[in-house]
Amino acid sequence: MNAVADAVRAVISPLTRTRVFRRFLGPRVLPPLERFVSWATRGRVQVSALLVPSLVLHTIGAASGMPREAPLMYCPDGQGRAIVAGTNFAGARHPAWTANLLAHPDAEITVRGRRFAVRAEPVPDDERDAVWARIERQWPGYRNYERQSGRTVRLFRLQPVRRLD
Repeated sequence: MNAVADAVRAVISPLTRTRVFRRFLGPRVLPPLERFVSWATRGRVQVSALLVPSLVLHTIGAASGMPREAPLMYCPDGQGRAIVAGTNFAGARHPAWTANLLAHPDAEITVRGRRFAVRAEPVPDDERDAVWARIERQWPGYRNYERQSGRTVRLFRLQPVRRLD
């Protein structure tokens, strides 16, 4: 199955770097499609998970204080943590979920229908190149979103935590 997924990624990855994808398909089509598929499967399936490891990030809004959700690609870091990148389809502004994590680093993720508590930690500047290299082994060319956005993309490690309820 990995060989099939790798072959599909090799074909689709360049398409995600096109202007049409970054401006229209990515930000306007994928989020509603992800929400519909998640609703229809009760959170067990994500469209993006068909190609890359994906999760739903559950945060508290930085300004509103309201619960928020964001379906995201993630990259395992090899130490039990998930790495997420606030690329926002190469947009000029940071995605809202990154501000939410900065304001409220205690969050939750849903992966393959299971929900986990996590603590978000921004990736330090001296580790960014190594983290980007890991992400690009999974999704070639993904750092181009940062280059094309004109901003430094916020990178986070999501560390699973045990609740003391």
